[in-house]
Amino acid sequence: MNGAQHPEMEREQVAPKRRLSDVDRDDSTPSSTQEPPAVRRRIEEGRSDEVHADTSEPEDSRSIRPPINDTQTALRQITQTQGKPPMEAPKGSEFFLRLPDVQAAKPRTVPFQQPSQLTTFSYSPDHVQEFTNSALRYYVDPPIGSNLSYGYERWIRAPDTRGRIDSLLKAVSKVQSDAQAHGGLPEIGLISWRGVMSKILLAPYEKFEGWELNVMMVNGTIYLEEHLSDEKLSKKNNMDERQRSQTYYGYAFESYCTSDTPPGQRQAQRTSPGVPPGWSGDVNTNVQWCSVVRTKLGDTRMIIGGEVDCVRGKYTGQTDTFVELKTSLAIRGQHDETKFERKLLKFYIQSFLLGVPEIVVGFRTPAGVITTVQSFKTIQLPRMVRGKPGAWDPLVCLDWGNEFVTSLKNAIRQAGSGEDAMTAVWRVKFTPGFGMNVNRLDASGIEDVVNGEDRVGFLPRWYWDEIRRERQKGPTLSAETMDKKATPMPPLANVGWQI
Repeated sequence: MNGAQHPEMEREQVAPKRRLSDVDRDDSTPSSTQEPPAVRRRIEEGRSDEVHADTSEPEDSRSIRPPINDTQTALRQITQTQGKPPMEAPKGSEFFLRLPDVQAAKPRTVPFQQPSQLTTFSYSPDHVQEFTNSALRYYVDPPIGSNLSYGYERWIRAPDTRGRIDSLLKAVSKVQSDAQAHGGLPEIGLISWRGVMSKILLAPYEKFEGWELNVMMVNGTIYLEEHLSDEKLSKKNNMDERQRSQTYYGYAFESYCTSDTPPGQRQAQRTSPGVPPGWSGDVNTNVQWCSVVRTKLGDTRMIIGGEVDCVRGKYTGQTDTFVELKTSLAIRGQHDETKFERKLLKFYIQSFLLGVPEIVVGFRTPAGVITTVQSFKTIQLPRMVRGKPGAWDPLVCLDWGNEFVTSLKNAIRQAGSGEDAMTAVWRVKFTPGFGMNVNRLDASGIEDVVNGEDRVGFLPRWYWDEIRRERQKGPTLSAETMDKKATPMPPLANVGWQI
């Protein structure tokens, strides 16, 4: 890039104008680098483009694990209704969803609704969930020259654990309870953390990192939870020194960029001896502020939760002032510029899903010194790469995500119904460049998911009892009827909701 700006990029130069810094070659998470696509996907076993509006569960029951031949027959029927010959599923898999053919056809335009915030919550320094905004932070301009290694030895790092959905379900339960007086929420097709949905949407471009998810469908709602094996957990909790320092740089940047006081209420800060200017406190990754939003992908209404780094100026109670903070190495040539533009896809999807309108990137030296800070408008990131060799296309991600969710729901519905089907747990295994294998877990697999805790599948027992009580009250109103009573939502946008 050699100091040149992207001509179509809206940015804010927080520091004196300098050379645009570059992509972090040293980042521990590899950037997605697959050549950009076009999409015309196929499901080897179980494709259906039809979205069923009726999400109620039939009342008949089956064994918790139907014979695989029955499942395969149901999935073949779905495929045959599309006029395509059934294909053999991979061995040991109940159905297989192939990644988009990124070299060929064009993706379909799938509408995505601008996220609307339902609630927020905080995690305390001891990582206790609180329905307060105690962990809310406000953006401040970080000093140029800030040392991202500062405070490393005092870093309180929350250990990686199984990616449970419990905190999000507590928020959903609270929202549902609060909404009853106003007509309640419409039928929700999917509940997930933002990180899980990001993995799904990024899959067509992911070349390096595989992952696994656990899936349940109860009362027509899909629940998604990341599955981390003991081996993967051990790897995440035992990073080498280089990986740890790379990870820490991002957290340190947040300390330089945020304050716990709104802009109009700040007083001149006195810097203690030895503490660098702008440092707002030592890093404790137990502390988080999270937003829970309602949105819609295609015909699937979703509730998504995720961490928000800070807000710019005033917190409005919605997502319009949210800011995502990132770090990257300074750009030193065309190769680095291209690599950074590929990396922007992950930035875009993460922010887009939660309705975050702004991404602030701190560009640094290999030694962790901030040289330049730039602000990017989330909705303008696709324009920055459009038409370039190897460019990514957000339409591909949304089209793939919509097909994945729709096909998963249809296949699970076809594979069984009734009480036993509600307790079934499915495992999605993603192989980069290949696709998704989806298995129904047997009793030992479910036992591993439960992990000795009080759960039904991976849902906590208290939540399971709650939704069972709701089910016994009778069928819920249709989404259309409930929407008339609920708080109005922003209109659907094809891609690039406007903030």
